[in-house]
This record gives sequence, C-alpha cells and structure tokens, in this order.
Amino acid sequence: MSKLTDVPKRILIGRALRSDRLGETLLPKRIALPVFASDPLSSVAYAPGEVLLVLSIAGVTAYHFSPWIAVAVVVLMFTVVASYRQNVHAYPSGGGDYEVANTNLGPKAGLTVASALLVDYVLTVAVSISSGIENLGSAIPFVVEHKVLCAIGVIVLLTLMNLRGVKESGSLFAIPTYVFVAGVFTMIAWGAFRGLILDDTMRAPTADYVIKPEHQGLAGFALVFLLLRAFSSGCAALTGVEAISNGVPAFRKPKSKNAATTLAMMGLLAVTMFCGIIGLAMASDVRMAENPAKDLVHNGVPLGPDYVQNPVISQVAEAVFGKGSFLFIILAAATALVLFLAANTAYNGFPLLGSILAQDRYLPRQLHTRGDRLAFSNGIVLLAGAAALLVWIYGADSTRLIQLYIVGVFVSFTLSQTGMVRHWNRHLATEKDQAKRRHMIRSRAINTFGAFFTGLVLVVVLVTKFTHGAWVALLGMVIFYATMTAIRKHYDRVAEEIAAPEGPSDDSVRPSRVHSVVLISKIHRPTLRALAYAKLMRSDTLEALSVNVDPAETKALQEEWNRRGIDVPLKVLDSPYREITRPIIEYVKSLRKESPRDAVSVIIPEYVVGHWYEHLLHNQSALRLKGRLLFTPGIMVTSVPYQLQSSEAAKRRARRQQEWNAPGSVRRGPAQERTRESSEPTS
Repeated sequence: MSKLTDVPKRILIGRALRSDRLGETLLPKRIALPVFASDPLSSVAYAPGEVLLVLSIAGVTAYHFSPWIAVAVVVLMFTVVASYRQNVHAYPSGGGDYEVANTNLGPKAGLTVASALLVDYVLTVAVSISSGIENLGSAIPFVVEHKVLCAIGVIVLLTLMNLRGVKESGSLFAIPTYVFVAGVFTMIAWGAFRGLILDDTMRAPTADYVIKPEHQGLAGFALVFLLLRAFSSGCAALTGVEAISNGVPAFRKPKSKNAATTLAMMGLLAVTMFCGIIGLAMASDVRMAENPAKDLVHNGVPLGPDYVQNPVISQVAEAVFGKGSFLFIILAAATALVLFLAANTAYNGFPLLGSILAQDRYLPRQLHTRGDRLAFSNGIVLLAGAAALLVWIYGADSTRLIQLYIVGVFVSFTLSQTGMVRHWNRHLATEKDQAKRRHMIRSRAINTFGAFFTGLVLVVVLVTKFTHGAWVALLGMVIFYATMTAIRKHYDRVAEEIAAPEGPSDDSVRPSRVHSVVLISKIHRPTLRALAYAKLMRSDTLEALSVNVDPAETKALQEEWNRRGIDVPLKVLDSPYREITRPIIEYVKSLRKESPRDAVSVIIPEYVVGHWYEHLLHNQSALRLKGRLLFTPGIMVTSVPYQLQSSEAAKRRARRQQEWNAPGSVRRGPAQERTRESSEPTS
C-alpha cells in the first residue's frame, strides 16, 4: 500500500500489531464490564419506559401493575444470569449459545441460534444508536432534522473506534458507562433519601397530565394479554446478556472465572437500576403514552403534535435532581452517550461469533481473519454495514425498530439452556464422583428452570410482538440460516472435490505431452521474452498463435516474423467477426479434444505498469482471456510479465514505504528493544 493511503489508515486505526501481541489485548474485568455489558446496562434508559407505554393503553390505573412486571423481569434476569454462569464454565472457548446448541442439540439448532444472535446483534446497534440520536435530538434540533445521517455517522465513528482494537475501544467506553451507572445509582439513592427520610414530594414534569386510555376497563384475557405485552417490552433489559458467554476468550486468565464474575456484576447492576427507575417513576407520577399528542391531556386539552415526550429516566432525574441542575445535566449527557456505546456489545459479539462460524465454514473465511489491530475487522465492517442499512430503511426510528428486538435473543436463550440440560445429562451418565454429581445436578436444575422460563417468555414475545414487527426479525433469521447453510454446502462441495486421493489419480499422473501456445499480437520486447521463456520450458510442441482481426497488421506480423527468422511456427486464426477471445478458446479446446491426455500451456505476455489508471489502458484482452481459460479443463495459463519504467518507479516507492517510520518511532525504538531496555536494572 502506498504511503498516501497508509498514513490516513494509521491515523484512524493505529499502527499494526504483531500476532504475538494478542495477549496484550485481553481485558481485565473492569474493562470487560463496559465492553460486554454496556447493552443490558444502558437498556434501563428505555426498558422502563416501554413497560409504562404499553400499560398506558389501559390508562393510569394500569400503572400499579408495573412493580409486579419489574419483579418478573428481575426473576428472569437472575435466572438467565445464573444459567449463563454455567455456560461460561462449561464452554469457555467463546462459542457461547452457538457452541452449546451445536454440541448438544445438533448443527441445525446451532445454526438457528447463530442466526438469531446475528440478527439480534445488528438490531442492538440500530436500536441503541437510534435511541441515542432521539435523546440527543431533544436538545440539538439539527440532529432531529438529519436523524438518519447522524445515526449513520455515529455507526461509522463506532466502527473506527472498534477497528482500533478491543482493548482500546473498551478503555474509551469505560468512563461514560461508569459515569452513567454512578449517576443512576446516585439518583436512586438520593430519590429514596428524599422520599423515605425527608418525606419530600417529588413531581415529574408529566405528573399533572391525564392519560386518555385507548381501552378503558380492560379485564380477563384482554388485561392478561396487555400485561404480557408490557412484560415482553420490559424484557428489553435482558438484551446483550449472552455477549459475555460469547466473549470469554477476550477475558484475562482465569477466563471462565472472570467472565462469570462480570456476568454476576452486570446482572446485579442492571436489575437494581431497572427496579430503582420503575420505583421512582411511580413515586414521582411519571405519565407516558404511545401516542402522547392525543392520549396525554392537560387541563382537558390534548398536548398536540408539538409535545416532545421525554424518556422515563429523564423525567425521573428532573423530579429527583431538579431541572437544569448539575447532576441532571451529567446524567442526561451520560445517558445519551451510553446509548451510543451500548452498540459496542454487538461490535464485540458479532465479529467473534462470525469468526467462529467462519471457522466452521458457515460464513466466508475472511471473517475468521484478524485485522491490523488484532480485531476481527471484516466482521466489524459487515455489522456496521447491516446496521446502517437497517437504520436507513426504518428512518432511525427506535419505536419501530424496538418491535423487532429481543425475539432473536430469547430464541438463543431457550435453545442454549435446553442444550445445557442435555450437556449435564450426558456427563451425569458417566460421572461417578458424588461431589461432582451434586454440582452437576444443581447446575442442571438451574438450566432446566432457565430453559422453561425463557421458552415461556419466547412464546409471549412472539404472540405479543409478531404483528408489531417481530416477523421482520424472524425473516432475518431465516435469511441468515439459509445463507449460512448454502455457504457450508459450497465449502463442503469444494473440499470434497479438491481432497487428495490416497492412490494414483488423473491429477497426479504426468501428462503424455505438453503443447505450449504463445499468444502474439505483434513483435516487441514482451513477445520476445515470452518466446524465450516458452523455449526454456522444453515443451513437446511449441507454436505462436495470433488472431487475424486486421489483415494488414496480420500480414505485417507474418513478414516481420519471417524476416527475423524466429524458429517457432506462427499460426494465424481467422476471425471474421473481429473477436479475439473466442477463436483462441475454440483452438485450445480442439487441441485438448484431439489428445485428452495432453496438457495445453497458454503463455500470455503482459505489460506491468505502475499506476492504477495505466491498467485501464493495457492488458484488457489478457484479463478476458485468463478469465475464460480458467474455466477450461486441462488448460494451464502462464503470464510472462514485462516491467515498464512506471512499474520500476512503483517498486522504488514501495521500497521507500517499507523503510518509512511513523513520526517518533525511531526515537521510541522497536517494541522488543523498549521492553528489553525497561527490564534492565538501572545503576
């Protein structure tokens, strides 16, 4: 790569890292928490609001069900966390749900889980960034007016940050995530102190509004359905929990123990913040509605289309801290920022899962390759492209996007926990140690309850969200599943075809003869070099081949050929339609047809130029010929390059680029020398 393109790349993503420095990119728990848990931690910014929005359909009287819905979400969170702690100990290689399902339930179940997770990771980026843009847009009108453009801009920025490497992106994201967590806990503690100790009255800005119910007096099945829909919306708080089990290899040793500890910390923080915000929302009389312009009424008058409904967390912070206060501004800024950074969970989960799937030949092999900064760069770019497309299609509208959410994650939850039950059953059948058996039985009980509970929630989510957009997520899963199945079949077919047989075969038998053909257009230096090379090959037969497109040029070529006394026979093919490629293809095929056991070697002289735009002016016929000949059995194609002066200049530029050092790198010295110098004792 030329210096012109390499310098911007190094500025954007940093200097390339050696493969033996992979261990330096592993994460301690304090960095792993914001890297892998930013999605479930940030979901408390919108999950409580989703619960209240659904309950508002039945009016404010339905709000008294919200604590019970919060309890159900907490039980589900602890169940999932406890279940996944078993996963990270049993499968520390990083396959997570995919590996568990694939090993214990079979390839089809594993592929279903992988499809669900890939869809969910893409949606995580789209939903988190769209929600963050909407929060930011309430303060900056430009963001609202150019919502899609700004959302795609944030995706590009996050992509560049992640291309710099997992550890660097984690360090960048740790501070705002911890500020957000600290801000929410401060708000909960101060709100509880004001309400319980000081007996202050905290009023949300919407406390005086009246909710006009869409369906008043719901009872029986309709009420149950409403509560189940509110519960499924609240389950958005669980998205991203599985990312830790998928990212175990990114942790420092002991990997499983550190991952399990991080998982427990994440679950405890998430449920505390979720319950605290729900409790403060009830105490401060927050009012939310799915259609606030019509359904929120103040002094008997609907608020109208100009009203902007702020998120629950923003209203609670205003009630607790006071509008415009320092802590209110800090929490608002941290909330908007952490919603952007929540996408980082997907940026770490998607490329790692994609790498594992590529290793299993379900995705292109390029996704298994690490980039300059030892991150899975191709997976990061693929995720960014898919999320940007989704944001563009849905206009960066989080309300529409969130309806697609959480279907995939509960598919993976259910199949993963079912697979873990099969895992413990298999090990219990052979284990004789009583202490280990007791541990396995306890783990199996946890995973059994997890499989039952998450399966029940999956049914609820499908029933309550299918017509609201969940069908799109299911369609995405089907597309991923079909694509990965087709890729695996292709790789298997290719592997079967190219497998080396044990005994002799046609590929290992030496051809009877080699018939070499040198393609000629006119006599010049590249032609003479190609002829000399062909003679060196000592083929059984050698001839030069030209196509008669212009009779005058062909006659001049034959005359010069005879004048020079070139001792290689020249054969001219007629081309009444002025084609070059087809007559040559038909001729070499005829040679193969006459002697099927012979090999035909086609030698093509080519110019080598130094600039990309010069390639447009040369070698187009050679490219077309090589492309066609590659699909012709028994034909060997050899290019004989002739380097022009511009290519020599390009070689010198490349040599200077190899010798070029980044500013300051000579002063710092190579990494190994710096390490050795720092380890030497000082006198």
